[in-house]
Amino acid sequence: MVEATRIFAIRHGETAWNASLRIQGHTDIALNTTGVWQAARLAEALANEGIDALYSSDLQRARDTATPLAARSGLRLTTDPGLRERFFGEFEGSTFAEIETRWPAQSMRWRKREADFGPGGGETLESFYARCVGTASRLAARHPGQVIALVAHGGVLDCLYRAATRMELHLPRTWQIGNASINRLLYSPEGFSMVGWNDTSHLDGGPAAEASH
Repeated sequence: MVEATRIFAIRHGETAWNASLRIQGHTDIALNTTGVWQAARLAEALANEGIDALYSSDLQRARDTATPLAARSGLRLTTDPGLRERFFGEFEGSTFAEIETRWPAQSMRWRKREADFGPGGGETLESFYARCVGTASRLAARHPGQVIALVAHGGVLDCLYRAATRMELHLPRTWQIGNASINRLLYSPEGFSMVGWNDTSHLDGGPAAEASH
């Protein structure tokens, strides 16, 4: 019997575009000051979890979230473009409000979570789901009985949540995926299962509160 792989699935730290509700997708945006602080706290929170392998998206907001954990844990960071956020085509760089104004028909299809819809030039939801769940499965299958960390993006984690809970793609998201949140999954040849979700206790207080002490 193949032993399960324990997974810490992590969303990258905050960026300026997160704060302004602007679609990033494959646009390579850096962490903001809060995101850098979150990455440091994340590294401390997971330093003693016995992680055997560390993977991240190759976009800098994910890579720079994973780097402090790699340094703190003595792990080699391996990047994989399969862990990238969904490519949103012409939506990238726009806010949610701007998308609704400029492309009302496309915005409606996006909000309805139509599986075969992709913004102009972008990925469809079904192809994105297949990519990121397939990538996470491939990486987890390398480490039966071990612990791995995957540092990725909100959309990727949404797909992993759905894979673990057998939630259909068209259903609206009712769960949180906080920046630098820790999400716990198991992987076996039968697929993913849920252990715990959206743990942000390591971020309690925030950088402003910490600086005041």
